[in-house]
Amino acid sequence: MKNQIENYFDRLFPINRSLTGNGVRQTFDILKEIIDFVITEVPSGTNAFDWIVPREWNVNQAYIITPNGEKIADFSVNNLHLIGYSIPFEGTLSFEELSSHIMTRHDFPEVIPYVTSYYVERWGFCMSYNDFLALPKEGLYKVVVDTTLKDGSMTVGEAVIKGSSDKEILFTSYCCHPSMANNEVSGMLALSFLYQLIKKKKNLEYTYRFYLAPETIGAIYYLSQNGFHFKENLIGGAVLTCCGDEGSITLKKSRSDSYFNEVFNNILQFKEEEFKERDFSPMGSDERQYCSPGFDLPVVCLSRTMYGEYKEYHTSKDDKSLIDFQSLEDYILLLNEVVDSIELDGKYINQNPYGEPQLGKRGLYPTLMAIEDRGESLAKLLYLLNYSDGKHSLLDISNIMRKPIMSFEKEINNLLESKLLVK
Repeated sequence: MKNQIENYFDRLFPINRSLTGNGVRQTFDILKEIIDFVITEVPSGTNAFDWIVPREWNVNQAYIITPNGEKIADFSVNNLHLIGYSIPFEGTLSFEELSSHIMTRHDFPEVIPYVTSYYVERWGFCMSYNDFLALPKEGLYKVVVDTTLKDGSMTVGEAVIKGSSDKEILFTSYCCHPSMANNEVSGMLALSFLYQLIKKKKNLEYTYRFYLAPETIGAIYYLSQNGFHFKENLIGGAVLTCCGDEGSITLKKSRSDSYFNEVFNNILQFKEEEFKERDFSPMGSDERQYCSPGFDLPVVCLSRTMYGEYKEYHTSKDDKSLIDFQSLEDYILLLNEVVDSIELDGKYINQNPYGEPQLGKRGLYPTLMAIEDRGESLAKLLYLLNYSDGKHSLLDISNIMRKPIMSFEKEINNLLESKLLVK
């Protein structure tokens, strides 16, 4: 899987993405090779609660010619050079006039910052502070911002794997950043390759939704279409972002205590690597939309190093050098374990609850009663039989024994086959 992920990364990273536009469509064209997205084009001007889908933005070219004739801040060289959603402009400016349209990072002088102006019309460029300091102060600069901003649509994608139940799990990420490795491409790839793993599973109980859209407006639009359905049917969800670096797993909990918080905790506490847990805050990625007070959905955010907590965040240094593809694969496998755990979890009922059922005649108990035979597997069988009373879930039992849910899989299957348990 790791090599496949890297190959798709190399194709996706260079694309100029924003809230709308052909870069987002190109991204979906590639991802549809992995995940069966149904694409929706949401027209500009569509209302989504307090928001309106903006006009569509596309870029032909953008650059500055210095008084010395040098082409700088060239969009074709690095798409971060152009402020996102810059309106068209062409003209000649002095350094003083131009400087108010240039964004830099004084605190990180060698990087190109990532800057957008989605809902206020302006144009501008980004460059490293070091390059800015070297610009000639005398003479005239030629500026070309060849963009279009007109009625069009916002592109979103959804894929659904149906289970036997109407209850649902949501996995979501976003596709609106140009050339951001960890803060964009890692989440899209995690979502898509997780879909491949889940699609191979048989007899799923839950229905799994996968949603990819521009951040904020895409999530709010999705909630405007499905939010009240989710209030009735969603048992858990996760925003996947910033998951490709070598940092420890970071779980940002949902706004209210939720089943998903508990499942993630059950799994993560038994992993060899340390993990970080954060309480919910209304800052960050799309979890703040799903956890808004009108919905208060059980949606967590799962990252490695969380957005804003690594130096390269929202800069040109968030590139391939930041990605560890083995760590990204491990993150996907962790999510796959979450799915397996949810599918295995549930309330099981002991069918022979009056005294301990005789396990020996069913081949489930040691035939010689040496103390060393009272091992972990037997303990799990006995705990399962004792606590499978319709009141305790498998998650409850695993927490009582301080074991991960999936460590009970063999014992659960043996007890189901022996008809000592039913789910």
